Amino acid sequence: MKALLIIDVQNDFLPGGALAVPDGDQIIPVINRLQESFDFIVATQDWHPANHGSFAANHKNKNPGESVNLSGIEQILWPIHCVQDTLGAEFHPELKRKKWKAVFQKGTNPYVDSYSGFFDNQRLQDTGLGDYLKGQGIDTVYVAGLATDYCVKFTVLDALSEGFNTYLIEDATKGVNLSPNDSERAITEMSKAGSEVIKSSSIII
Repeated sequence: MKALLIIDVQNDFLPGGALAVPDGDQIIPVINRLQESFDFIVATQDWHPANHGSFAANHKNKNPGESVNLSGIEQILWPIHCVQDTLGAEFHPELKRKKWKAVFQKGTNPYVDSYSGFFDNQRLQDTGLGDYLKGQGIDTVYVAGLATDYCVKFTVLDALSEGFNTYLIEDATKGVNLSPNDSERAITEMSKAGSEVIKSSSIII
């Protein structure tokens, strides 16, 4: 049984948001069309406390794009984004939600970031997504959303490690690209790890 995973299509990651992915809004119509081809759809939502350690503003004399050691691993610092119960953390209003079965929130621990929809970056805690999908008989996941080179990539890699047949829908995701070609490198990494990279046209009827 297959599921569509929609990763972090939230206001702060879209044009005008605090951590906008360039052209991120262009994937919303694609994802909306994709949803018509799936009976089982789950979304993830970045859901940070205001004191989250990944925010540059919470470190003295640090700026977005710099790095710090956070709970023993290197952490890229970001602008304040997707703070719990703020407009920026909400899903984009044009994103259809009627068919969603569940939403899994991540990044709630202020001491470790969580790019993946399955685990935090230290793999110390899981969101429950993997067990939920397996409990529903899901063995195959199709991944779309934001951003290709961070939350989408780590979700895909963890889906593979959890034993799911995993497809990346390339035209239903966009990247941050802090460095040029980060998205292309991420797609190559996902493919080498075992994910199939496809276009939405192969799914949409």
